[in-house]
Amino acid sequence: MLYCYLKAIPKPRGHFRLVSSGLIILGAILLANVFLPIFLYQLQARRLGMRIISPLPETTAVLGASSPGFDSIKPDKWFPVAPELPVWQSKITDYNLTIPELKIEQAVVKIGGSDLSESLIHYSGTALPGQYGNAVVFGHSVLPQFFNSKSYKTIFSTLPNLEKSDEILVDFDGVLYRYLVIEMVEVSPENVSVLEQRYDAEYLSLVTCVPPGTYLRRLVVRARLVRF
Repeated sequence: MLYCYLKAIPKPRGHFRLVSSGLIILGAILLANVFLPIFLYQLQARRLGMRIISPLPETTAVLGASSPGFDSIKPDKWFPVAPELPVWQSKITDYNLTIPELKIEQAVVKIGGSDLSESLIHYSGTALPGQYGNAVVFGHSVLPQFFNSKSYKTIFSTLPNLEKSDEILVDFDGVLYRYLVIEMVEVSPENVSVLEQRYDAEYLSLVTCVPPGTYLRRLVVRARLVRF
């Protein structure tokens, strides 16, 4: 009888198994950091009874932009079909916005600005703070774990955490205006109803992109002016 000897296959070294396990764990953590905030946001939206107006088609990619070449830093790209509104004549070029609940203090809002990485943007042609109508303010957002109240690239990342009756303060031309949140809605980028002007009261609308880390829809936090 003939015999042959087969060389035993060496067992993986301990450090190789450790590295492999570490990479798997790291990958799982990275995926959780991306998708968990989206999942939690959807749960929060249900809890708050958030309305979705004109939702995007279900075929839209989960992490895609709303349109090819979308630039989230440019506010004029957020609602591509929005008409150009007449500009309010004002010597004031910027003002400050504070949201105590989100630890946002004296954030700069530029009227008719064009770069959301440098400031919040007051949408040109909408009412100014304190005026009858709807003052619309855009702010950039990313995944909420990267929120930094001092960075305009992340400043509205926790905006979905606001609830009814939360306070928003606006310092405009030396006058302090106090708004209280009345509702939160989601709209598609094609829905420009959030820019409409209602003249029965003084409104403020804060707008950012949702779900967190995506540009699929626009979250609108609507507030109404109250008197001190």
